[in-house]
Amino acid sequence: MKILITNAFFCSYSGTEVVVRDLALELKRQGHQPCIFAGKLGPISSEVRDCGIEVVSDPGALTMAPDIIHGHHHPQIVQSLLQFPAVPAVWAFHDATSRLDEPFYFPRILRYVAVDNRCRKRIENLADIPPSKSTVILNAVDLERFQPRAPLPSKPKRAVVFSNYANRDTQLPAVRKASKSMGLELDVIGFGAGTGVSNPEHVLHRYDIVFAKARCALEAMAVGAAVVLCDFGGVGPMVTGENFDRLRCMNFGQGALVNPLQAEHLQVEIDRYDPSDAASVSQRVRREAGLVSAAQSWVELYTSVLAEYRGMSLEFDAELRALAGYVRKWSYESRVDWEREQLRKLQKIPFLGNELFRFAKRKLRRWKGI
Repeated sequence: MKILITNAFFCSYSGTEVVVRDLALELKRQGHQPCIFAGKLGPISSEVRDCGIEVVSDPGALTMAPDIIHGHHHPQIVQSLLQFPAVPAVWAFHDATSRLDEPFYFPRILRYVAVDNRCRKRIENLADIPPSKSTVILNAVDLERFQPRAPLPSKPKRAVVFSNYANRDTQLPAVRKASKSMGLELDVIGFGAGTGVSNPEHVLHRYDIVFAKARCALEAMAVGAAVVLCDFGGVGPMVTGENFDRLRCMNFGQGALVNPLQAEHLQVEIDRYDPSDAASVSQRVRREAGLVSAAQSWVELYTSVLAEYRGMSLEFDAELRALAGYVRKWSYESRVDWEREQLRKLQKIPFLGNELFRFAKRKLRRWKGI
């Protein structure tokens, strides 16, 4: 099967870029022909190309026409649908709030796939999308990359913040304070702190406790570390055998970060450190969240969508109406209006609002010319 995977960017080792890399490599290992289209390319693109997978910044440059489009981020999905007008698509959602992940209806997008319940709720809130078109495929981890570490010590000694958002303006001060008070030696892995790595699987085994969320948390659990959910959005719980099912359905993500970024909340979670329980959690991840079975689930979905598409009779006018609605919503003017509204919201934040407003405005002016 020939599968075109789209993403806004395919530059660095972060977010959906790593998800795209891992899925494409696993699909190739399973005998399929994945290819990737992203608006901006970088080092991770070269890694994937070296493995024999085609990566382009223009879908028109692809040397093969796909059987199906596996989309992330609507600008690239729409461009691919227009480039290949006889190809159906599935759309994967990894963020419950991002504007790039805001769903819209298009006749050839036959499945809207959430990685957790928050994303699924966002899909279901759009009346145009029938409930039968939405489903959930949970995130997965490449278990060949992330091998188990040696058993954890009875008392934690080393900890790491594993996040590209970690810096002195986000979670780092609180985590540093909590780690110091609990006698932990703390490191940081993340591009925001200037310490990002392309191969975290080679370094995570050094740490007893990992502060992370979402895919980073899942990778740390696969290795066998005790994981405290934490990121710029707040502090969540230590992942345990008791709360694993609830947190997995939340992608160990933003929705689980229910406490503010304060050292005392982190200290409470660090104090829950239990090597035996962390080992049990790791075994569950390795049993239930492997990339091989997740890729098989995606292939089953592609197969179902292709069979459904062959039995459909699509009206060209319906696609044009859907495209017109998309253009109205995502025109330059509407995007600028949305950005200005976000700036106004930032300005209302107590204490830091004006500073955040000025910073964001400078960035937007540089990127968009507003």
